[in-house]
Amino acid sequence: MRRGVGLTLLAAALSVVVSSCGNGVIDKSTDGVPPAEATGTLRILLPSFPPSTKGREEFQKVVDDFHQAYPKMKVEPDFATYNNLNEKLSTSIAAGIPYDVMVTGVGWIQPFASKRIFDDLGNYGVTPDVIKEKSVAALIPAATYDGKLYAYPLVADARAVALRKSAFREAGLDPDKPPTSLTELKAAAEKLTKRDKDGNITRSGFDLASATGFRQSFTTFLTSTGTQLYVKGQPTFDSQAGLDTLNWIKSMINNVQPYGQTNAAQQPLVYSGEAAMGIVGAAVDCSDKGIGQKNCDDLKFFRFNSGKEIEYVGGDLASIGSRSRHKDAAWAFIQSLTKPTTLDALAKLNKKIPAYKDAGNSPQAKSNPLSKFVADGLVYAANENEVPSNWLEMRGNFDIQLTQAVLGQKDPAKVLHNLAGQSR
Repeated sequence: MRRGVGLTLLAAALSVVVSSCGNGVIDKSTDGVPPAEATGTLRILLPSFPPSTKGREEFQKVVDDFHQAYPKMKVEPDFATYNNLNEKLSTSIAAGIPYDVMVTGVGWIQPFASKRIFDDLGNYGVTPDVIKEKSVAALIPAATYDGKLYAYPLVADARAVALRKSAFREAGLDPDKPPTSLTELKAAAEKLTKRDKDGNITRSGFDLASATGFRQSFTTFLTSTGTQLYVKGQPTFDSQAGLDTLNWIKSMINNVQPYGQTNAAQQPLVYSGEAAMGIVGAAVDCSDKGIGQKNCDDLKFFRFNSGKEIEYVGGDLASIGSRSRHKDAAWAFIQSLTKPTTLDALAKLNKKIPAYKDAGNSPQAKSNPLSKFVADGLVYAANENEVPSNWLEMRGNFDIQLTQAVLGQKDPAKVLHNLAGQSR
């Protein structure tokens, strides 16, 4: 409910922002003022530093680095989460008190850039061609709108698939030849699913990691067939490939995995053995404080391939607010935020991958087998692709309507047709 309200507020705010300057109290502009003399408050909105002592310590290091150039400026952080990021952004827009630096994610840049909420980083010498030499290619399209770069990639949030070797052998399957296509995955998952005498699932054959919505799962499986969700803002999922993918997800839920299945630890079910296969994130802790070396040794990682090998990749992207009165200072803060040591810290804190060019050799990639696997797989990156300007509204629509189709409440073909129509 909270997330839906945020989307509604944000859509309303975006619709009036171009014509409304708001009545908030805004500092006098420091652009053009020598950094050592600039004063005022730099407002930062970001979900990238977790609300922990370590998270605050790492953020303070960024502030200290920024203060070497801007010693007199105050830094006011707003430590959001992706659950309340929409509401915080919409509130600031409606109040007329814009953030100077905003960290969002994949699928956010195009809607905001189209409404002129973000500033073109080309003004600071960073274009799509320049960023190619500095960042992982996977996130550059997500940071680009109309041929211009509106965000600087910080960390990549990748997804892989894991299987339990012991479960595969028990079911007579070869863990060294993991299933990758939708057909193979379903056949293997059905063999791996365990039930009690009453037919209740006691071990899921495959964890789709979609307890609250199927948008990312649908996008991932569809892209592995070679079909993008969107191309140049136009929907391409209302097709036979899209229908086959949605029907496949429908055939999996309550067949190889109960709908809404999660665990108390909010960890991938394959780590605990509650699932024999499943989607996992970008890191695994093999220490005794994590899942332990024995569990790690029982895991094998692979990627989906129903015609095209893919790895779903999201991430954190830093932008400058177009209405900021401190754009030069905001750019200086982003430069501090994107130093390799900071990105390494962010990757470790968030169990993600630093988005600099040589991510495969980063400390995070070398720290555990899953991070190394997904870092090496960034060349197979896939996500929602070139989303339409109303994507922030569409995200919620996807989660609601795809779930209705999967649970048999609505016809899958009609759901895809409706979503395609709402995307235009």
